[in-house]
Amino acid sequence: MNRMKKVTLFLIALFAGFGLMAQSHYKVDPAHSSVNFKVKHSGITFVNGKFEKFDGGIIGNLENPEEVRIFFNVDVASVNTSVPMRDDHLRSADFFDVAKFPAMTFESTGIEKVDDKKYKLHGKLQIRDVTKDVTFDVMYGGSVKGKDGTESVGFIAKNMINRLDYNIAYDPDGLGIGKEVAITLYLEFKSEKK
Repeated sequence: MNRMKKVTLFLIALFAGFGLMAQSHYKVDPAHSSVNFKVKHSGITFVNGKFEKFDGGIIGNLENPEEVRIFFNVDVASVNTSVPMRDDHLRSADFFDVAKFPAMTFESTGIEKVDDKKYKLHGKLQIRDVTKDVTFDVMYGGSVKGKDGTESVGFIAKNMINRLDYNIAYDPDGLGIGKEVAITLYLEFKSEKK
């Protein structure tokens, strides 16, 4: 069983285990979400990309966001910059090395409320063989109820990381490929039916 499947099964087990205690479960809706990044190219412009396959969820009562737990899992091989040759290079050992490290994961460690719409999401981000503490700036977009009674909630999360911190050290001087990577996630989570 590959690592991506193991991480996904781990998340499912967590949802099942916490389901008895938690008031709510929300699962990411991939059809209305995207995981995007932007990195400087040659110091003059930017290359945009995204990951096509991911899953994740929220456990807890959104009325008490400080007590909520968030998990996220990205299939790194699904990287897409609209240039197949570049995407193949990103999958190689020069960058993500997807043969050894197929999943990028995030697990929250705490949430701080800034105001009614803004939050600081603290957690552990793992890329390749490195796990580091990170903080995402999160904007709450609101919630809507579906005809079937499920609730959908929306968020935008942003962060900036240094790729060298995660052993993505191709072009270490950053002359062709910038060191700083801007991450933007547009996320819609849907409540699980009870």
